[in-house]
Amino acid sequence: MALRRITLRDFVIVQALELELSSGFTVLTGETGAGKSILIDALQLVLGARSDAGVVREGADKADLCAEFDCPPHLQPWLEEAGFDIDELLLLRRTVDSQGKSRAWINGTPATAAQLRALGDSLLDIHGQHAWQSLTRPDSVRGLLDAFAGVHTAETAALWTQWRKDQKALEQARLAQANLQQESERLQWQINEVDKLAPIDGEWEELDAQHKRLSHAQALLEGAEGAIQALQDEDAGALTGLARAHDLLQSHEHIEPEFAPLADILSSSLAQASDVLHSLQLYLRHVEIDPQRLAELDTRISLWMTLARRYKRTPAELPALHQSWKEEMRRLDAATDLERLEAAEAASAKAYHASARVLSLGRAKAAPKLSHAITQAMQGLGMEGGKFEVSMTKASEPSHHGIDDVVFLVAGHPGMTPKPIGKVASGGELSRISLAIAVTTSELGMAPTLIFDEVDSGVGGAVAETVGRLMQQLGSDRQVLAVTHLPQVAACAHHHLKVAKRKSPNGTTSAVSTVQGENRVAEIARMLGGERSTQTTLAHASEMLDLAAVAREGHG
Repeated sequence: MALRRITLRDFVIVQALELELSSGFTVLTGETGAGKSILIDALQLVLGARSDAGVVREGADKADLCAEFDCPPHLQPWLEEAGFDIDELLLLRRTVDSQGKSRAWINGTPATAAQLRALGDSLLDIHGQHAWQSLTRPDSVRGLLDAFAGVHTAETAALWTQWRKDQKALEQARLAQANLQQESERLQWQINEVDKLAPIDGEWEELDAQHKRLSHAQALLEGAEGAIQALQDEDAGALTGLARAHDLLQSHEHIEPEFAPLADILSSSLAQASDVLHSLQLYLRHVEIDPQRLAELDTRISLWMTLARRYKRTPAELPALHQSWKEEMRRLDAATDLERLEAAEAASAKAYHASARVLSLGRAKAAPKLSHAITQAMQGLGMEGGKFEVSMTKASEPSHHGIDDVVFLVAGHPGMTPKPIGKVASGGELSRISLAIAVTTSELGMAPTLIFDEVDSGVGGAVAETVGRLMQQLGSDRQVLAVTHLPQVAACAHHHLKVAKRKSPNGTTSAVSTVQGENRVAEIARMLGGERSTQTTLAHASEMLDLAAVAREGHG
C-alpha cells in the first residue's frame, strides 16, 4: 500500500471529493472531458507542481488538496532533518487561493513547494500521455539510461565545473599577460610610496588628537592654572566660599532643619570641587610645551594629507586603500603564475576525465541490458520483430554529464536497421515504445505508486490487452493507477473508478465513484460501444471481465 487517500475541495470542477485508494492496479475511466486526469493533476500539485489561480473552482475562495501516503522508511531521516513530524502516514496538503497564492504543509507543519517536490520522486512515478516526446531529447534519454544503470552525474558535473573554472583562469591569464604586468608595476609603485608612510588603522585619529593638544598647549596650561586659582584663592576662591557657606548652614541647622539638606548639598559640591582641583594639579605636572614633537607631528600629518589628496581619499581611508592594493597585488601575482595555473588545469582535467570514464563504463554495461529489456517488452505491444537499441558514442565535446552521447534507436519491423527513434517511429509506435520503457524502468524504481496517464493512446485490440496485462502484473508488486480509454486495459484492473460530470444550478462538477458488479460491466460496455449499451456489448464486457479475473487468479 502507498497512496491511501485523496481529498479535494473546490479544485477545478471538483466541489468536494474524498477518495480511498487500494493496493494493486486501479483504473480511472469516464467520458471524454469528464476530468479523468484531474486526480493526476491534483497529485502533481500536492507534490509541488507550479500552481496558479486557475486551479480554484469558479466562485470558490481557494482550492484545498490533501494526499495521504504510507511513509516510506527511507524518507524518515529527511523528514527528521527538515523538522517534520514522523508518523506511519505522510500527510501532504496544499492550498491555492483565488489570487494564486499557495501554501503547503507536511504532516501539519508549514512546508515549501520545493520540499514537496523533494518528496515527489520517492512517492510517485508518473508516466504522462506525452512521455514519448522525451525519447527524442538527449538529456531525457541519457537520464533514463543513467537511472537504469544506477549511476549518478553529480560528481562528474562538479568536476566539470571546476575544470571549466581552471580553464577560464588559465585562458584569461594568458590573454592578459601584458596588461597584468603593467597593472602589477603600477600597483607596486603605489604600494612602495605608501609603504613610506606605513599607515595603520586608527593612527590618523590619534595623530590629529595629539597635534591639537600640542598646538594648544600654552592655552591649555593657562586655562588649567586659572581654574586652579579660581578654586583655591584664599579670599575669593570657590572652595573658600563653599566651605564658608557650608559652615554657616551647618552651625544653624539645629535651629532650622531645612538647612541640613542644603548643607549636605554644599558638602558634596565642596568634595567634587576638591577632586577637580586635584585633577588639575596632576594635569599641570604632566602637560608640557614640546615644539620638537609638534614639528614631528606636522611633518607626518603633512605626508598623510599629501597621499590622501593624491589618491582622492580621506586620510582615515589610507590604511584600507593600502591593504586593498596589497591584496590586488597578490591576486595579480597568482594570475601571472602560469605554471601554477597550468598545473591546476591539468589536475582538474585529469580528475574530470577519470570520473567521466567511470560514468561511461556504467552506462556501457547497462545499455545492452536496457536494449534487451525494452525489445522484449515491444514484442507484446504490436511490434513483433521490432528492435530497440541504446546507442552510445563519444561526444564531440566533454560536458557536465560526461563524455557520451546517448541516442535511442528503433527498428519497427524485422530485418530493418535501427535508426534514431524520432525519425522512424510513428506517433502510435512512439506511444507503445514509451509504454515499453515505462514498464521496463518502473520495475526498478523506488516509488511505491506508479501512475500512467493515458500512455496507452494510439493502441488497441490485442495490444491493448497486453498493456492491461502488463499493468496488472505491475500491480501485483506496486500500487498502479492508470487513466485509460481502453476497455481491454480497464478490464484487467483490480479496482475501477469512474469519473463523471454532473450538472447543477451551481454549474458543472466532476465526481469519482467506485464501480463494481453490473455497474462495472456497464462502464466497460460503454467503453466498447458508446453510450447506448446493447446486449452484445454488455455480454462482451462481462466476458472481458471474467477472462481478466481468471488471468489475475492465474498470475497470483
